[in-house]
Parts: sequence; C-alpha cells; structure tokens
Amino acid sequence: MGFYDRLMAETVAERNDFRSIPLIQDVMRGGATHGMYLDFLSQAYHHVRHTFPLLALAAARTTDASYQKALLSYMNEERGHDEWILDDIHSLGGDAEAVRNGKPGAACQIMVGYSYYAIEHIDPYALLGSVHVLEGMSVALAELAANSIQKSLGAKGETGFTYLRSHGALDIEHVAFFKAFVDDISDARICEIVLESAKMFYRLYGDIFRELGARHAEKFHAA
Repeated sequence: MGFYDRLMAETVAERNDFRSIPLIQDVMRGGATHGMYLDFLSQAYHHVRHTFPLLALAAARTTDASYQKALLSYMNEERGHDEWILDDIHSLGGDAEAVRNGKPGAACQIMVGYSYYAIEHIDPYALLGSVHVLEGMSVALAELAANSIQKSLGAKGETGFTYLRSHGALDIEHVAFFKAFVDDISDARICEIVLESAKMFYRLYGDIFRELGARHAEKFHAA
C-alpha cells in the first residue's frame, strides 16, 4: 500500500465526521441562503489568501529539494485565487472590499494560525496534511455544493460560483499530483507528521463549517 492509500484509510473516521457536519448535509440537500453563501465565501477568502504565503514558508523552511520543487510548482497555480472569491462576492451583491479588509470568524483564524505554527514548529511537511484535507474535500463536495446552492438561490449562469466550480475541477489535478508525490515518501517520520496533520485539519476545517452553521441555523431552517 502506498502512503496515499494509507492516508485515506487511516483518516476515514475524520473524513466521515467532516461530511456529517449538519451544515454540509443541509447544503447538499437544500442549498443555502444568500447570506450564508456570502459568509462561506468570506471565510474562504480569509484562508485561501494564506495559501501562497504558507506554501512559500514551507518551501523556505524545508531542506528537501524534491519537496521544495513540488511546493514551488503548486505556488504558481495558487496565486490570485483569493481574488476569484472576492469577484464572486461582488457579483452576488456582497461588499468585497469589506471582506478584504475585515476579519474572519474565530475558527478560520485558528486554522490559519495553526497552519503557520505547524510549518514553523512541527515540520514543513505538516502543510501536506492541510493540502490533503482542503483539496480532497473540495474535489468531493465543491461541484455538488455549487449545484445545490445555485438552485436554491435561483441563480442563472456561473456568476458568483467561479471559486467553487473552478476549485472542484482544478483540485482533481492537484489531488492526483499530491498522490504521486506522497507515494514517494518512504520516511516513516514524515508519514506520521502528514497523517497527524491531516487529522488535525479535518477538525479545524470542519470547525469553520460548524461555526457557519451556528451563525445561520435559524435563518437557514426558516428559509
């Protein structure tokens, strides 16, 4: 068994917990309110804008040339994705500049803060746990969520859904790249770091959706 298959096998419980978050279940079944979707995009902006700096930090901290090369390649594809989110917010009538200049919820702040901590104080390879969770869940859920939300909002065309739809498709390529890269990891210490990091990020990323659900539960179920 390659390390990717082991990673998938040993995070089944965490992945199932993430998928069972009530907000995610509700959105898949019935879409979202306009306010909830804008709030989701706002939180997404505030963690996606850190993707490039986090990749750069990990590349600067690692001494592994092959890992550094992979990170640099990934950086070239991730630059500017936060602006896609702001464009979606603006196209849906939200205040993109207020989001740009604002602060995310506590759960998002904690996840981003832990990302920097993990790279600096655990190991640069810990970033791979975050990549595995955020991109894996994007592939699994983004397109389905976009369809459900678009239907519930009665939105026509792709306006306002660039981030969700593009990331669902783009992350399929990233997951394939990720799989090929991690399957070459033979160092047991690194494997454990990535595995433990992935488990942590399932929880931290899930907390963003739990927090969103708490903020919008009454409005959503009344809609």
